[in-house]
Amino acid sequence: MKRTRFSETPIIPILKQAEAGITVKDLCREHGLSDATYYAWKAKYGGLEASALKWLKETESERAKLKRMDADLAFENRALKDLIEKQLARRRRNGRPCHPSTQPMAFPLSGAVRP
Repeated sequence: MKRTRFSETPIIPILKQAEAGITVKDLCREHGLSDATYYAWKAKYGGLEASALKWLKETESERAKLKRMDADLAFENRALKDLIEKQLARRRRNGRPCHPSTQPMAFPLSGAVRP
């Protein structure tokens, strides 16, 4: 992905200049931007102050961390499910029951208490 020349901090003053009355064409020429870049910035950062921008950046960072955690947990969950399925398939092939409740009892139910 292409890295931009501008971080979020100088974008706010550029947008404020446009609100102050400088034409978009002159503003873009002065800062070396395209019109499309200016309007993309305006859509994303329009009306934000520096504190709101800091909060937005922190929120995006936290969201990215949570998405990575979710992906890791989903991967681990799938791996564990695959492992269990393999073990159950192996038990079925060997003729063993898959669930402990299907195994025969070790002692009769004639009233004798197991020691």
